[in-house]
Amino acid sequence: MRSLMAETIAYSDRSRGLELGSFDEFPGWLKQWTTGMSDARVNDPDYLEAGEYSVCRFNGRGTNDGPMGPQATTGKRMDMPFCEILRVQNGRVTSGEIFYDQLTLLTQLGLAEAPLPA
Repeated sequence: MRSLMAETIAYSDRSRGLELGSFDEFPGWLKQWTTGMSDARVNDPDYLEAGEYSVCRFNGRGTNDGPMGPQATTGKRMDMPFCEILRVQNGRVTSGEIFYDQLTLLTQLGLAEAPLPA
């Protein structure tokens, strides 16, 4: 990963309101996902290239078999869409952001109630 990313990468997890300001913070952010779901997978990636930008739409899947922040492990599965946008300059990722529906994630893991239909 280090060879693909700039040292001063700015990365945003939009759903959680997290801002990462350097490469060194990125592996820790990824580790949070794999600690909470040891079988976490990116499935069916679809890449769209647009100049300096790369957009990837994919399904994230995994079973909550470890801690995810302060929440207790639920043993439930998550399978939902994500979208990640990366900016590549001089052959290295300089910024990125990921979007996903946090309520869907929490509902699938049994940590939130699904909203009632209108």
